[in-house]
Amino acid sequence: MLCRAARRLRKKLGRRGAFLALLGVGKTCYGLSFLVAPPSNHGLQLLTRFCDLRHWSWLWIACGLITLGSAFLRVGRDWAGFLAALIPPTVWALAYTVAVFAGDYSRGGFVALWYLTSHVGVILWASAVPEYSVPSPVRARRGKAA
Repeated sequence: MLCRAARRLRKKLGRRGAFLALLGVGKTCYGLSFLVAPPSNHGLQLLTRFCDLRHWSWLWIACGLITLGSAFLRVGRDWAGFLAALIPPTVWALAYTVAVFAGDYSRGGFVALWYLTSHVGVILWASAVPEYSVPSPVRARRGKAA
């Protein structure tokens, strides 16, 4: 019974949906970690000027839930999930980049590049992956009957 439900869920989600579901759960958990035990604000001074990191955690949580919810939508309608998934890492990368130029956090450039490649880049790549790729047709060889 459990295996049947797992197969049904996998078929319903597809490749893009499974990616969005995984990403949505991860972003939501990451946001919850900021609520439970907020880290130091090294490199995030741009964000903490406006409000506490506990408040910023709701950005991760909300975007994670939107991403998770979009996993169950059809391809083409799941764009909101990919957009929501891009927002938090882009904001964090921007904050770390500003911290580098302000001289507040010299390591911030590496952290910003990490967010831009392993988060933003992967999300952009996954958003462009088709749900099902069609193999190229096999061509008959010259002089051979098909």
